[in-house]
Amino acid sequence: MAVPVKITSLTARRVLDSRGESTVEVDLFSKGLMARVAAPSGKSRGKWEVQPFPDGGVDEAVERVRKVLAPELSGMNADRQQQIDSKLHEVDGTERFSRIGGNTAYAVSIAAALLSSMAHKKPLYQKLAGSAKVRISLPLGNVVGGGSHAKGKRTDIQEFLVVPTRASSAIQAAQANIKTHAEVARLAVQKGSPMIGKGDEGGYVLDMTTEQTLDLITEACRTVSLTTGADVRIGLDVAASSMWDEKQQAYVYRRDGRKLGEGEQIDFMLNLIERYKLAYVEDPLHEDSFEAFAELRKKAGGTLICGDDLLVTNTTRIQQAIKYGSANAIIIKTNQVGTLSDSRKAVEMAHSAGYVTVMSHRSGELCSGKLAQVAVGLSCPMIKCGVIGGERISKLNELIRIEEDAEKRKILAGMARIPG
Repeated sequence: MAVPVKITSLTARRVLDSRGESTVEVDLFSKGLMARVAAPSGKSRGKWEVQPFPDGGVDEAVERVRKVLAPELSGMNADRQQQIDSKLHEVDGTERFSRIGGNTAYAVSIAAALLSSMAHKKPLYQKLAGSAKVRISLPLGNVVGGGSHAKGKRTDIQEFLVVPTRASSAIQAAQANIKTHAEVARLAVQKGSPMIGKGDEGGYVLDMTTEQTLDLITEACRTVSLTTGADVRIGLDVAASSMWDEKQQAYVYRRDGRKLGEGEQIDFMLNLIERYKLAYVEDPLHEDSFEAFAELRKKAGGTLICGDDLLVTNTTRIQQAIKYGSANAIIIKTNQVGTLSDSRKAVEMAHSAGYVTVMSHRSGELCSGKLAQVAVGLSCPMIKCGVIGGERISKLNELIRIEEDAEKRKILAGMARIPG
């Protein structure tokens, strides 16, 4: 019988994320081992997500780790992930982790899994995958950023993304995205397009319309696909809830100068999908539009219609989406729901319905590769982790390491594939 990985103590502190904003970091200890995890934070959050921090903010979250969680979790077995996560729910006692904070729950939950994997001398991805062979998640990266992730003159759509659908290795996939990011900048300068800087996730901030931006990225993708063979395709994170005006019952595109009702928004998305052969469209409609999502999904052919704010890694909302036929892909963000066990349930439910799962970073990130470990371990075909910047590159480098490690262990099944 395996010796339990007893949690001997835990502590927490305030640290900074990639935006320079405060977040919580947790250390879990067991017999000379220490697992450290800090929580990322999103700027654009769905209203159905758990509460990231208690009402008192990060300092209150840190104090509750020390005074509330530490006595409850000390002595528990880190191998028992479900028990750890259930204890987090029990101690918090609210539906939305409003007492300890979803980010605190995230940090403790992932740290427990990491501590267990360290004790058993297994990488985290293998602990999560069990006896199954693994595939390396395809990286989905931001090359142009606007919306809530940028300031000043910017695109209305929050993220213009690229994904190398035919990459043969993790490093080829990462390099294809990086080359596309660079080519976007070169073309923008060549065409005299105003370049303001970079957004929260490292995508260029351009003072351009939606179509101008897509024309430019299409040209960049074509060039890189020809030189790398990776077939780089375009995706969008529309973040439509941030454009939805409840009073006007319309999506307001301030830079583009258009105002669209729900039906017009569906038609606009379909036009972009057809014109630019989009592989992926995330949150094309606001976060309560299950039926409108379903209409778009039905007409969008093989394009992935992905729910983030719509679904928030929540099994109740996933069930509703399955009922309506609202999506065929889902963003998985552990700190939207709080714990690793809750994330696994969401992934399993989504996979059973044929959804493509997309493990995702947040706009405020940490220089850690743990997200890549979780993405591969939970069999997510895609990982949304950015293209450049230390906090983004850390995930891409971890994919490269995982691929090498899984090949040595003879559990590698190659790169993941997505429909289309």
